[in-house]
Amino acid sequence: MKELWTSLASLMGVFAFCQTLVHAVFPPELRFGILKISNRIFNWLSSYYYFDITEIDGVNTNELYNAVQLYLSSSASITGSRVSLTRALNSSGFTYGLANNDSLVDSFNGITAYWEHHVIQRQSQTFSWRPLPDEKRGFTLKIKKKDKAYILKNYLDYVMEMANDIRRKNQERLLYTNSRGGSLDSRGYPWESVPFKHPSTFDTLAMDPSKKTELMEDLRDFADGQAFYQTTGRAWKRGYLLYGPPGTGKSSMIAAMANYLGYDIYDLELTEVNTNSELRKLLMKTTSKSIIVIEDIDCSVNFSNRKKPNGKKQFEAVHPEMRNAGGGGEDGGNTITLSGLLNFTDGLWSCCGSERIFVFTTNHIEKLDPALLRSGRMDMHISMSYCTFEALKILLKNYLGLSEGDVEKNVLNELEEVVDEAKMTPADISEVLIKNRRNKEKAVLELLDSFKVKKAKKNRVIDVEEEEEQEKRALESPKQGCEESVENCIKGNEVLEEDLVIN
Repeated sequence: MKELWTSLASLMGVFAFCQTLVHAVFPPELRFGILKISNRIFNWLSSYYYFDITEIDGVNTNELYNAVQLYLSSSASITGSRVSLTRALNSSGFTYGLANNDSLVDSFNGITAYWEHHVIQRQSQTFSWRPLPDEKRGFTLKIKKKDKAYILKNYLDYVMEMANDIRRKNQERLLYTNSRGGSLDSRGYPWESVPFKHPSTFDTLAMDPSKKTELMEDLRDFADGQAFYQTTGRAWKRGYLLYGPPGTGKSSMIAAMANYLGYDIYDLELTEVNTNSELRKLLMKTTSKSIIVIEDIDCSVNFSNRKKPNGKKQFEAVHPEMRNAGGGGEDGGNTITLSGLLNFTDGLWSCCGSERIFVFTTNHIEKLDPALLRSGRMDMHISMSYCTFEALKILLKNYLGLSEGDVEKNVLNELEEVVDEAKMTPADISEVLIKNRRNKEKAVLELLDSFKVKKAKKNRVIDVEEEEEQEKRALESPKQGCEESVENCIKGNEVLEEDLVIN
């Protein structure tokens, strides 16, 4: 053992002597040149390229570093033996990542990419307006030389897209509303936000299944249609108009759309917007992958540049309390024009973002200006009508847990017969089911009674209207007879006068 330590000490002495000799014989410039040439020879002989992706690029954060970290989290959570676990602010899930100085192998379309996460301590910092982190973090991407062009062109774009999808899924969705009077917050932002946690989905939405499937397919085609919109030269946006009586689920439909696509919602209150310029600024401050909503568009404001032939404004038929809120430049401070709103949805300013959906809702589609309804602004018109039998089965499943086979056949047949004629909204039916949800049989029977009562009222109203119509016709018949008699008398007199003239 003593001889081993003696030999080791001798070798270390020889190494130190050689190092001193090299430093004395070869100047630093020569050593640097030899090292540089050696690296070039090594790189030329090597079959791999190495790319460093640092966390800090100068004084700015490198977005590619964050994207790679998120992208590798999906693989690290499965294959990594040592991972880091984090949860960001406003995030609904945990994020896995590579631990310090760990490595991972990824595959993309048959091409292998080697990732290594390295963390080293940063040396003492010089003066800087922005202090840097104590640790220097980065990723090293190792790929084969023959795959360089494909990796740089396709793989890194794929990493960025996947990172955005992961970020959107993990991040809590938000519901925005514009600030009162167009005021800005401390960051100069005109929108205020709260977490969006509405539970509505297309599975729970009481709607005809065929319409629901058609809408879901249209939404998915839109979300996956970036290449299509670029090829056709169209702005990547789409408009939906939801119309129907109150209580038919228009707001629930918007929430289901947001949950299905994972988009944020911007609820635009037009009565708080004073000018077209302010409206454009609000649009510019919205993000991609969002739904911009204007509810009850027919009774929000009075637009100042569309007038009827008699001089009244096109949207004069609004709720009385709303007339003073947006009566144009003369009556109040709101000077939004219909042209401004049209440009907001379909003009040049609507193209300042991408992957955005515009949704308008109304209870009275006949009050809307035709310019708002055309394709390109409201591409798809969705009628939210009274509850049908198919929608009723969804409500029974949601609130009572009853499928079609759990309800007695004769009761189910009666429900099918009266549901269309009763014209009850899903909101009215839901209230009956919620009130009696502890007793399922009682809930179904009481719902059937409600349908029958509603149907009877509808029939009485129809009968009264028919009687009034018959009375009007009866009153108009004598008048028509008198008018015909007068006309006959006038014609007879004219004939007599002509005979007298001839004689």
